[in-house]
Amino acid sequence: MFREMRRKKQLLPEDACLAILKKGTSGVLAVLGDDAYPYAVPLSYVYHAGKLYFHCAKAGHKLDAIQSNPKASFCVVAQDEIVPEKFTTYFQSVIAFGKVRILENGEEKREAISLLAEKYAPGGAGKQAEIEKGWNALCMLEMQIEHLTGKQAIELAKSHGMP
Repeated sequence: MFREMRRKKQLLPEDACLAILKKGTSGVLAVLGDDAYPYAVPLSYVYHAGKLYFHCAKAGHKLDAIQSNPKASFCVVAQDEIVPEKFTTYFQSVIAFGKVRILENGEEKREAISLLAEKYAPGGAGKQAEIEKGWNALCMLEMQIEHLTGKQAIELAKSHGMP
């Protein structure tokens, strides 16, 4: 169903992919937009237990696309170091594929926004009050990861002892 990576020597192991998802702060969600054009939008997110969570407005291009076709991909770039003298970049990135759903259940929605709030304001006072203040306008999305792949520059793979 999902393609295998062509350059297997550059494949990141699953634990490295998950570490990138846990540490990252933003990525790009790609969905099938209007007139079958791809629509890619940068978002903050949180990873938890095989799922990605995003918050958004209750209306717009992204939601229309998800309601029409829930399949999506989400890309996080962990490293992008330009090395001009070698005409290359030392990069690491991860792409998650899966289906996105709008969280309708209040308990699921509250858990997801709490995870997101804890990631971006760990231990911060006032999180619950802020969540309550914006609750009626809040829309939360959940992406169940079906396939996860990561890639790194060949130079990084070699430096990490990969063949």
